[in-house]
Amino acid sequence: MSDPTFAIDTRQAGIARELYEAVREMPLLSPHGHVDPRLLADDEPFPDPARLLIVPDHYVTRMLLSQGIPPSRLGVPRRDGGPVESDGRTIWRLLAQNWHLFRGTPSRLWMEQTFRTVFGVETRLRAETADEVYDAIAARLAEPGFRPRALFERFGIEVLATTESPTDDLAQHAKLAADGWGGPGGRVISTFRPDNVVDMERPDWRDAIDALGEIAGEDTGTYAGYLDALRSRREAFIAAGTTCTDHGHPTARTLSLSPAEAATLYDRGLHGTATAEDAETFRAHMLLEFARMSLDDGLVMQIHPGANRNHNRRLYAEHGLDVGGDIPQATDYVHALRPLLDAYGMDPKLRVVVYTLDEYTFSRELAPLAGGYPALFLGAPWWFLDTPDAMRRFREAVTDAAGFYNTAGFVDDTRAFCSIPVRHDVARRSDAAYLASLVAQDRLPLDEAAETMADLAYHLPKRIFKLDGPKLDGTGK
Repeated sequence: MSDPTFAIDTRQAGIARELYEAVREMPLLSPHGHVDPRLLADDEPFPDPARLLIVPDHYVTRMLLSQGIPPSRLGVPRRDGGPVESDGRTIWRLLAQNWHLFRGTPSRLWMEQTFRTVFGVETRLRAETADEVYDAIAARLAEPGFRPRALFERFGIEVLATTESPTDDLAQHAKLAADGWGGPGGRVISTFRPDNVVDMERPDWRDAIDALGEIAGEDTGTYAGYLDALRSRREAFIAAGTTCTDHGHPTARTLSLSPAEAATLYDRGLHGTATAEDAETFRAHMLLEFARMSLDDGLVMQIHPGANRNHNRRLYAEHGLDVGGDIPQATDYVHALRPLLDAYGMDPKLRVVVYTLDEYTFSRELAPLAGGYPALFLGAPWWFLDTPDAMRRFREAVTDAAGFYNTAGFVDDTRAFCSIPVRHDVARRSDAAYLASLVAQDRLPLDEAAETMADLAYHLPKRIFKLDGPKLDGTGK
C-alpha cells in the first residue's frame, strides 16, 4: 500500500512508518457513527456497488451536485417518492465519468483505499474502466465473506456505536443482543441522540414528543413528564449497552433555567407558539439538563455543534435530511459552554467530548478549554474536517494547550460501513506523521511517541467513551 499521508522528509517518514506499524493491527473502536444497525442485525448481502458506495454517501453526491448532477440521477430517494435512477450500473458509470471532480479530495482517498483494501480491486476508476471495477466489486459482494458480520470481523472492529433517538424502540439492538452481538459490553451498541425531541424548530418535534411519551409510558404533556420520559429512555439505552449521548445542536450554547422557566418554554413549543429564540434557549437549557442526567447515570456527553442544517433548501425539500445540504458555520465555545462548565466542569464524574466544524476554534478556544477543565475533552476532526490535512492541522493547533491526553482519539462518524477501516487507517497514519515530526525534532523520545500512538489509536477512546465499562478513575480523565 502507498503512504499518502507520509509526504514528509525521508528520516521522518521512516519514524512515521515505524510508529504506524506498531498500531496498524490494533482493534478498531468506533464510538460514534451512523451505520444502520439493521445492516448487522439482518446480516443480508450488500446491494449492488452503487447502492453501497454512492447512493448513501453525501460526500460523493454533494460534489456531483455542485457540478449540476442532481441526486435523483444518483439514486438518492426523493421525499415525495418520485422516480430516481434505479440502475446501479448507470449510477456507477456516471460517477466514473466524473471521477476527475474528486482529484485531491478525501472522498477519492477513502473510496480508492476501500476498493483496494476491502475489495482487492487495483484497477483505477475511469470512464473506460467503470464496468470492470463495478463487476469486480459486485462479484465480491456476492461472496459470503463480504456480508456485514464477516466484514466486521475482518475489519477488526471491537466496538461499533450506532446512533438512535429516544423514540427508537431499539429492536435492531435487541436482535443483535439475542445473537450475542449487542447488550452491555457488546460489539454493537447504540448512542442516545435526543435532538428530535429537543429541537422545537424541527417540523416533526411535536410528533416526536408524543412518540416519546408513548414509548416511555410518561405524560409528555408536561415538562416534568417530559424529563421523566427522557430519563426512562436513557435507562433503556443503558440496559442495551449505551455508554454515550450525542447532541447535534446548531450552537454550543448552554443555559441554566429554573424549572418554571423551562416549563413555560416547553408549553410554548407544545402549543406551536415558540419563537426561534425560544427554541435556541430551550436547546441550551437542555444541554445543561442532560449534563445533570449524565452525572446521575454516567453516560458520556458528546456535543456536535456548528452545522447549519439544510442550508440548501431546495435539496432538503426534494430529498430530505442528510444528503449533503448542511454547511459549517462559525461557532463560539468560550461563552457558550461557560454555564455548563461553571456548574459541572470541575466534576470528575462528568465527561463531555466537544467537536467542531470551525477549525479556527481549535487553538483559540477548544484546546485551552480542554486544558483547563477536567470534564472536557476534544473530539476528533469530523465531517468536513475528517481529512489528512485537517487532522494534521488539528494536532498542530491543539497539542500546545491540550496535549494528547485531553483529546478523545479518532471517531469516524460515518454512515459508510465499508469505509470504517480506511478512515481509521488514515487517522493512524496522520497521527504517526505528526508524532514522527516531534521525534525528528528531538521533542519526544521514540518510545514515548510509540506509547502515545497506541493511546491515540485505541486506549484513549476505549477509556473516555467507557467502552471498557463504566469505570471512573477519580479524575474524569
